[in-house]
Amino acid sequence: MTGVCGLSGELRFDITPADAAAVRCMSEVLAPRGPDGSGEWARGPVALAHRRLAIIDLSDAGAQPMVDGEGADQLVAVFNGCIYNHHELRAELSARGHRFRSTSDTEVILKGYREWGTGVVDHLVGMFAVVLHEVGSGRVVMARDRLGIKPLYVSETPGRVRFASSLPALVAAGDLDTSIDPVALHHYLSWHAVVPAPRTVLRGVRKLPPATVRVYETRGGSAAPTDTVYWQPSYERDPAKAAWSARDWEDAVEDALRTAVRRRLVADVPVGVLLSGGLDSSLIVGLLAEEGQSGLATFSIGFDAAGGREGDEFQYSDVIAARYGTDHHKIAVDAPTLVDALPHAVGAMSEPMVSHDVVAFDLLCEQVSKEIRVVQSGQGADEVLAGYHWYQPLAGMAPGEEAVSTYSRAFFDRGPDGPGGMSWLVSPGVLEGMLAEGGPDASRAFVAAHMGRGGAATGVDAALRLDTEIMLVDDPVKRVDNTSMAWGLEARVPFLDQDLVTLAAQVPPELKLADGGKGVLKAIGRRLIPTEVIDRPKGYFPVPALTHLEGGVLDLVRDALTSDAARERGLFSPAAVAALVDDPNGQLTPLKGNRLWQLGLLELWLQTHGVR
Repeated sequence: MTGVCGLSGELRFDITPADAAAVRCMSEVLAPRGPDGSGEWARGPVALAHRRLAIIDLSDAGAQPMVDGEGADQLVAVFNGCIYNHHELRAELSARGHRFRSTSDTEVILKGYREWGTGVVDHLVGMFAVVLHEVGSGRVVMARDRLGIKPLYVSETPGRVRFASSLPALVAAGDLDTSIDPVALHHYLSWHAVVPAPRTVLRGVRKLPPATVRVYETRGGSAAPTDTVYWQPSYERDPAKAAWSARDWEDAVEDALRTAVRRRLVADVPVGVLLSGGLDSSLIVGLLAEEGQSGLATFSIGFDAAGGREGDEFQYSDVIAARYGTDHHKIAVDAPTLVDALPHAVGAMSEPMVSHDVVAFDLLCEQVSKEIRVVQSGQGADEVLAGYHWYQPLAGMAPGEEAVSTYSRAFFDRGPDGPGGMSWLVSPGVLEGMLAEGGPDASRAFVAAHMGRGGAATGVDAALRLDTEIMLVDDPVKRVDNTSMAWGLEARVPFLDQDLVTLAAQVPPELKLADGGKGVLKAIGRRLIPTEVIDRPKGYFPVPALTHLEGGVLDLVRDALTSDAARERGLFSPAAVAALVDDPNGQLTPLKGNRLWQLGLLELWLQTHGVR
């Protein structure tokens, strides 16, 4: 099995053999994702490499790239993730005549592909990015899990496709367009750094969207792939559940969450929990305790106060740790340590992420990885079960223009015009590119198109679908993957279990919005965990020093934005940068993010990864 691993590769569509050296270069960048081993495979137009973190089948039989079959019948796979139902699938495939030489979930995918072709993805329960190569036909198949928990970045140039588990790996291999995608920049500056698939902030790199199977035929000289979306839950009411009471919905969601937590115990090593002290992670601890997990390792992090904001929530995590007798680890981070940690956190980012949680998770994962190799984490509950404040104003609205405007006012970091707007912030040349490629407001147009799709009954449903398919994937989910992978730690997210998400999409919005948001989950929590962690004010991983910029963090940001590299790049208006630097804490976004930090982080990321 791979765990939080790294995969990379190249396929050619001409007579040139794949560049094994370039693939090896990408694999070197991915080394932190897989500290337990590495492997390479190359033949003709295809080369693959893998970095392994051993979680299931710790023996050499689980090593990758994994080859199945002989000669022209060979299948080769590289895989990143975990298939939670691999035991059940192995039994089913064995009954169909397949023979296994390992206990790894990678081999289950290979045999499943032999049995079901690309339809194997419909049988997989878990998180995965996988690339399979049919040696005989030359076909290459890529697939990504339903909720985009595991990443896969792709770079296409004439005659060649490269792919990797991180964007910086592709940059390191060279020979790609590293200019800034203006529409992606518009999204980055509108949605606190979220850039929806398939775009990334670089023109020359795209990412495979979640719930997508892509097929390349290496013979025939064309790189044009075929994409198939294999999963799309309905955000409409199920007539079969029309008579369900609130308690029926609560019981169903609780059962689904119990199953999700239980599934994510599949490992040949112990599994711990990242415990923030909020409802979501506390419920995971409570349910694991009910599964018989005693002495569970739990981990919390806190920071120095800054600008009048408290920096830790230990009082809440202590309640849960005491209630369930966990082996609890509290990690306190002072301001100098935070400044020192920022370069590593930025280096760990596959794409630039401004969320204050990134450095928190990076520091947390560093310490957790010294104790344990697999953790469960509470990401996704707010998007799946309506925990954020911007869902409440959408109550009773249809998924139309009024809902788009209401969502935009609450969620967007800035508009196209006015003080602090896009036309004030970005340089004229960049603004011209934004308008030419994305229209007058590319980000609002994206939201309007997404919310206007069929399959969402109300404005709340449309917003939840948007946040689950887009905002969640490229903010919290990516944040957890990037920071855990940087320390060889596997993070599992039970709130993104495919069955739980499918069920939650059907829950009537009024039940989700009840009790100030996440009403269904809070009702479940009141049965299972101490109420003080339910009735507390909503919190995040607070990192005050990234909202209130001062001292070493402010120096880092100022130096990055006034550097020669930033001036040559010319993304932002010098007058706008000067105004923000002169008053670094005067402008916060509607979600209380620091506008200067957004700019500084992007420039720090570009410089860290050698993007010119």
